[in-house]
Amino acid sequence: MAAGGGAPADSWMRTPSWAVRIRGADGEIAGAGILLTPDRVLTCAHVVDRTADRMTAEFVGAADRSVPAVPARLDGDAYVPETRDADGDPSGDVALLRLERPRPAEDPVRLRKLSTSTREVRMYGFPYEHNGGIWFRATAVGGCGRDGQVQLVPASPGELASPGCSGAGVADSDTGEVIGMVLSGQEDRHGNRFTFMSPADTIVGHLPRLESVTTGLSGLDPRLRSTSDDVVPGLLDEPFAQRLAAWLSDDGSRVKISVVRHGDAARESTLRRAITLADRESRPPVSVDLAFLDPPGTVPSVGGHDLAVHASGRTSARIAERIAERMGLWQRPGDPPLDRVRAAKGTLNLVVVGVDEAVDPPAVLDLLAVLRAGGSRLLLVFRTDGDCCHRARDQLLVRPAREHRARLVDRLREITGPLAGELHERLSAVVPQDARSFGRELDRELVAAHAALADLRRADDLDQERDPEGDRHGPGADPDRYERLADRVAGRLATSLAELDRLRDRRDELTGRLRSYQVLLQHRLQGEEDPAVDDLYLRAHALLSARPCDVREAEAAVDAYTHRVDGYGDDRGQGGYDDHPGRDGYGDHPGHGGYGDQRGGGA
Repeated sequence: MAAGGGAPADSWMRTPSWAVRIRGADGEIAGAGILLTPDRVLTCAHVVDRTADRMTAEFVGAADRSVPAVPARLDGDAYVPETRDADGDPSGDVALLRLERPRPAEDPVRLRKLSTSTREVRMYGFPYEHNGGIWFRATAVGGCGRDGQVQLVPASPGELASPGCSGAGVADSDTGEVIGMVLSGQEDRHGNRFTFMSPADTIVGHLPRLESVTTGLSGLDPRLRSTSDDVVPGLLDEPFAQRLAAWLSDDGSRVKISVVRHGDAARESTLRRAITLADRESRPPVSVDLAFLDPPGTVPSVGGHDLAVHASGRTSARIAERIAERMGLWQRPGDPPLDRVRAAKGTLNLVVVGVDEAVDPPAVLDLLAVLRAGGSRLLLVFRTDGDCCHRARDQLLVRPAREHRARLVDRLREITGPLAGELHERLSAVVPQDARSFGRELDRELVAAHAALADLRRADDLDQERDPEGDRHGPGADPDRYERLADRVAGRLATSLAELDRLRDRRDELTGRLRSYQVLLQHRLQGEEDPAVDDLYLRAHALLSARPCDVREAEAAVDAYTHRVDGYGDDRGQGGYDDHPGRDGYGDHPGHGGYGDQRGGGA
């Protein structure tokens, strides 16, 4: 078994021994479960029928390939039903079943506490038509709601968890360790499909007795956990609490730097409160149910951090090891933790308190720079506004922001310069299909890109206008917004250029087709003249030669000419042009179908 009791990462072809199929008293499949000890099964509360005398747990991954069926009952009060708050956010939905007969000691699995961000996972459930069980693949994309639940995006549309999957184990695809439990699968009214899981931290928060069958350290350093002494009137620094809650609820800022001095009881208490409320395992249930009693904007999202560590007295190597452990980065001989963190694919919402009280603060800052470069978010707390804090602000805020702005400036220059020039060159050649909306939308986007470029060029002066906590001020201080603008404008320009190129190619095809038909008609007429067909040719030629060219109108004119030429031979009793080169792969009648039903390489 892998560390923590999961299936080895190369064992996905085998049915896991810990996977349980649960049947209700009526014999129907009610859901799934996870065998945590020889006689205890974790499942969803909504799978359990509390009115039934007992249920049945079936073990489809038994070593002898039989499917043992064992009666099971609710294990005392280990039942937390799903509840919903005033906003409809769900909470709970976990239960524990006790088996009448134990399973082999090697069959259970332990839950593993891990950060879940951007993690590839698999679930083993029992949906309709797959009574023997089936794997579902997904990616964890982030927390949701006030109970620390995690949203999973199915790897394919058919892998949405469906009835029969509730209570299924969610295993990390890299290690095979079980890191959570499936709660439900949903398709919203827009057709988006999601699965939701309760991670190990949240499960233990609801059922603390499961701590003994869980591996991995808590995401919250005990020294940072809020205590009853913190719940004293006057110990809440409300503006500070609001700024902390904003970051922990993902306000879009990558790095936040705060100073909490020793002896500042209100700030220290407020910091512990925010970190504890954002922790899946330690957040008290009353804070979920009665969040409206707290001052507005001071309650952070559950799961707002993946790890909160106290750096005081610790080395950078120890902090890196703690981070690697939380991210599930297993150690290999001679593999330093910093190298593992640097090579990690995942990201982390990390809180570090007392950065300047670490054994080696400069090395800690280097570690944090690696995490920031990899996409992690950082909330850093210093005890003094000294050299270490100033270096952190420069290394993790000012310098990266300046470099980001420089990259954005180069990109926006490319968009508003060469790419915009290419667009105007194409527009001088052909008329887009919906010329009015086409030009209006792109002009608006390009104006916004020019304005963003001007803001970014002025933004360097704002580096010195940040407050001591790294909060942002003024226009141009949010390069992420301009990054999204650049992505959007670049995408639209690429699409528009491709459309205009197709129109230009179609214009060239029509020009060649018109020319070949003219040659064939001259050969057919042998010196005779037909003013009517000449007029059709001249109109088509004029439309194709116009700049910009309205390709749709030109195609209609070319069609009119080529149809007349095709019929001309029939009128004279000489048959059609079955073998002339003007066909060019356009079917039995060149040009039939109009623009939008083009053949032979048209747009």
